This record gives sequence, C-alpha cells and structure tokens, in this order.
Amino acid sequence: MKGTNPGQPVRMATHMSKIAVYPGSFDPVTNGHLDIMKRAAHMFDKVIVLVSYNARKHGGTFTPPERVDFIRRCIAGIPNITVDSYQGLLADYVRIAGASAIVKGLRAVSDFEVEFQQALINKQLAPEVDTIFLVSSLENMYLSSSAVKEICMLGGEITDFVPAEIADDIIKKVTAHKK
Repeated sequence: MKGTNPGQPVRMATHMSKIAVYPGSFDPVTNGHLDIMKRAAHMFDKVIVLVSYNARKHGGTFTPPERVDFIRRCIAGIPNITVDSYQGLLADYVRIAGASAIVKGLRAVSDFEVEFQQALINKQLAPEVDTIFLVSSLENMYLSSSAVKEICMLGGEITDFVPAEIADDIIKKVTAHKK
C-alpha cells in the first residue's frame, strides 16, 4: 500500500465492536447450545445469549430466570458472552443491543427450513442485521432440549447431554415435574 512502511502492519483507524445475539428458548440449555455459544464467541467481540419467548411452544419446564441462571453458570469464565431475556420481537432486541448479527444453530435440514424463514423475516424487519447459521458439531446433531427432558423424565442418564454445572438442577426439576 502506498504510504506504508514495508513489513509494518496496516493499522485501522477505528475498531467497531461486532455484537451477535444468539436467541433461543434454552429449556434447558444443552451441550449443543453451549458449543454454538463458544464458537460464536470466537467469531464476535460480544455474544448475547438471549432467552426468548417462543409463541409456538408452551410455557416450558424452566422459567426464563432459571434458564438465564443456567446459562450464566455454564458460560462463567467466557468474558465476551452475556445472557439476557426478552419477550418482544427479536429484530427489536437486536437493534436495542446494537448487534450486527443473529446466530442460529442448525442440526438438520428441517431446522434450516424454519430458521431460513425466520432469517428472511428478520432481514425484512431489520435489514442491517445478518443471520449467521452455525452447523452443530457431529456429536450434538441429534441433541435437543425436548429429548433431554424426555430422557430425564423416563429415568435415563442426561449427563452426556447437558453441562455438568446444571445437570442436577435439571434432574430435580424434571423428575419433580412428572409427579
């Protein structure tokens, strides 16, 4: 480049912080969710994990404050991930947060169909925001919060599917819920 010293790095005048929002119901958070969070944290300066209300699902097993608490415990030590909850439009939250991207995890083609439709709607509502799809790691392709709850309810072992920090809390609540 003209005007620079050979061998010297080119300095950018300013650095804009890149913020992403990773929304989901996280009822409860699984190892698959945690994997997406960590991978997004390597891509963005800040990742906000957003416990959001899903009108297509019933109230859930865990309350939003419980879900926020679970995620906070699981991400302790990852300084660029924060947790929040919100019940409005995702596009509105993303604007309020100053985010430039929405992160979504994909397990299968069926996930893509639903997520792609949501991405197009969010693009219409917030044209300045892009949706980034991260494909689940092979070991988490089959994993869902619903499967974890069902396994737990039927007395199966869930410790391979959820972070160790919250496994006992999930077991207590789900088994108490079935009584």
